[in-house]
Amino acid sequence: MMTNLFSVFDPSSSIFNLSINWMSTFLGLLLIPSIYWLLPSRYNIFWNKILFTLHNEFKTLLGVTGHNGSTFIFISLFSMILFNNFMGLFPYIFTSTSHLVLTLTLALPLWLCFMMYGWINHTQHMFAHLVPQGTPAVLMPFMVCIETISNIIRPGTLAVRLTANMIAGHLLLTLLGNTGPSLSSILITFLLITQIALLVLESAVAMIQSYVFAVLSTLYSSEVN
Repeated sequence: MMTNLFSVFDPSSSIFNLSINWMSTFLGLLLIPSIYWLLPSRYNIFWNKILFTLHNEFKTLLGVTGHNGSTFIFISLFSMILFNNFMGLFPYIFTSTSHLVLTLTLALPLWLCFMMYGWINHTQHMFAHLVPQGTPAVLMPFMVCIETISNIIRPGTLAVRLTANMIAGHLLLTLLGNTGPSLSSILITFLLITQIALLVLESAVAMIQSYVFAVLSTLYSSEVN
């Protein structure tokens, strides 16, 4: 009876004959925030530099009328889109940013919030935006229609731009990859070089598109203040 009772403490869990019970000893280290370590890692230093650069740039775009802390919304948006874009470059991982369901979910609520805030709190300023400065009186009705339409399609252009860029690159990589089995060994070498070059290009597109989405959202926000 006593042997069976204390047998629950035996280190019996294993994978491929390697004991994993003692891994619990090191789990506590994962709970310690990185700020308490002696030195931050190179990854943390690099990512913090990116965040500070984005913060300063978005703060400049928002201007003096921008609310304190509003840059963190757009930095978080940039980080989320960048992470999802990069995840889609790995095999067998679903690319969520290539679907309008996600991109419209990000763009439409942001645009609606900006419009509601602007029209409720700065109505005269929003009306002034509909007619560019120096427009002749004859063209004013047409300019109002054009500016209104361009304002309404903003969330759609934000969402479609991100989705289309993600789809285009992935489709090209897939189409070129599917031709591999039917090619000779010499052509496969050129195909691999092309695929690697396209993968590097897609990595750049993943960063650029997340940056463009965040910057345009920031510009739309700055217009309503």
